[in-house]
Amino acid sequence: MSSKKFTPDWEHEAPGENSYRSIFKWGSPDGFKHPNQRLYQLLKKRFSLTDADFREKQFAGQEIVECERPPGLAAEHIAQMQIFAGEANVMADDFSRVKYSNGKTVEEAMNLRRGINGKVADVVVHPRDKKDVGKIIRYCDTHKIPVFVYGGGSSVNMGFKPVRAGVTLVMNTHINKVVGFNEANQCITVEAGMMGPDYEQLLNDAKGKLGAKRAYTGGHFPQSFEYSSVGGWVVTLGSGQQSSYYGDAADLVVSQEYVTPKGSFKTLAYPGTATGPKVSDMMLGSEGCYGVLTEVTMKIFRYNPQNKRQFSFIYPDWESAVNASREIFQGEFGNPSVYRISDSEETEVGLKLYGLEGTPLDTLIMLKGFKPMQRCLVLGQADGESDFTKLVKKKVRKISAKHGGLYLGSFPVKKWEKGRFEDPYMREDLNDYGIIIDTLETGVSWDQVHTVHQEVREFIKKRPDTICLTHASHFYSQGTNLYFIFMAKMDDIEEYRKFQDGILDSIQKNGGSLSHHHGVGRMIGPWMEKHLGKEQMDALRALKNHFDPNNIMNPGGTLGLDSPKREY
Repeated sequence: MSSKKFTPDWEHEAPGENSYRSIFKWGSPDGFKHPNQRLYQLLKKRFSLTDADFREKQFAGQEIVECERPPGLAAEHIAQMQIFAGEANVMADDFSRVKYSNGKTVEEAMNLRRGINGKVADVVVHPRDKKDVGKIIRYCDTHKIPVFVYGGGSSVNMGFKPVRAGVTLVMNTHINKVVGFNEANQCITVEAGMMGPDYEQLLNDAKGKLGAKRAYTGGHFPQSFEYSSVGGWVVTLGSGQQSSYYGDAADLVVSQEYVTPKGSFKTLAYPGTATGPKVSDMMLGSEGCYGVLTEVTMKIFRYNPQNKRQFSFIYPDWESAVNASREIFQGEFGNPSVYRISDSEETEVGLKLYGLEGTPLDTLIMLKGFKPMQRCLVLGQADGESDFTKLVKKKVRKISAKHGGLYLGSFPVKKWEKGRFEDPYMREDLNDYGIIIDTLETGVSWDQVHTVHQEVREFIKKRPDTICLTHASHFYSQGTNLYFIFMAKMDDIEEYRKFQDGILDSIQKNGGSLSHHHGVGRMIGPWMEKHLGKEQMDALRALKNHFDPNNIMNPGGTLGLDSPKREY
């Protein structure tokens, strides 16, 4: 009799052409990462499931996409789009309309699995350049046709959901080229639709592709890096996994060029200026509500991967890990680029996920007295000049030891690094069997870290059989972020919505920001006025009224500007 443990039939084939699954699946069509046996056993235990619960998939989404509602845009308007962008770049078929109307939220995936399309665009246009964009925006403004902008498609906040139908502009198809490179100023100008891997590869090979004297890096690596665009990083105020050294997306922007219904403009590319409030700053995080970002000039950095120094520690508890982290980022000796502290529950799951549980390293940790469901794992990396990275690692080790941290070397970091862009692939495996995994993140000051962490976790854990993993991964002198990952057996969309709303309420009530790096979109829009106050929201609405007086740009609740409720 075989003693082999049961393994669910995880999906290992690319989704069918024009299927719903090909839309909601994360990443490459033939990219997969399946839960290992340790994680699978943990999920069964936490959710009170058996192998029988993993024998039949639920709502796999392999059906061909169909739209009940035909395009509602008049034929003469569609014909005009074809004149502006070329007939081959204008699409009104069912698959295109649904594909480019959905991002990567759990709610969208749950709907698409059931063949529920929700609100979709009338027509999808792939403009060839900023001139095409300008013609389309002017025409749509004249005829009051809603316009939505699709960058890389990795939005997790209903950021480009075309709730008023109209036209969706897809930026990454053609508007993805280098505009200019200035090595003296150490910056590059690219079109907004350039995707993350293309941007980074271009900079790494700057000597060959740009005629540069050295190699460079953009320094921006969100988990969605492979499937997000440079413009998307900017208009959603994104943050990369190495932000604690290189900065968030907003810190990297030198200048921007926009097409708005009121006209086109390019902000000035000075390293510093005292000429009043900066329009460039006003456009950061605007999420397509004021206009279309067509080009952006970004800071770049010298690429010296040979100088990186990795390190990891285990702490006896969350409080000591937080205290050490605060001292590190207020130490003024230079910041690590990667720095992540996992709370006790995430640490236990992480040890399973990365195959560290049961290894000699895990045995050592146990022998040293670091107890499961108390201990906290910290991963880090320093980048930059060789002497600098050496100093940072030395200082971090010293502070860690002071707070009871045990040095674990670089092995855990290498395990995390190997899979850092692959973990989201497991979402589809879990969703196939009715297990949702989702995230919400918040910016917090140091004096609010423990309150927000405790209260939000407490709300999530009130739901029976629910996992809540939390880490902090973006650090500043004044605070950090908290990234909540929640997992539950849940197949009712309304239950999911109510649960998500409760988490947002808890974050808001306990002093966290509504978002740290995922933007706002329509999902978080209803909380914006309470969070910022009427005076600040009125200022944002005034900008909206100036740039887009007819409200054609991403209407329907994004940033809470024109609707107090969700419209999707």
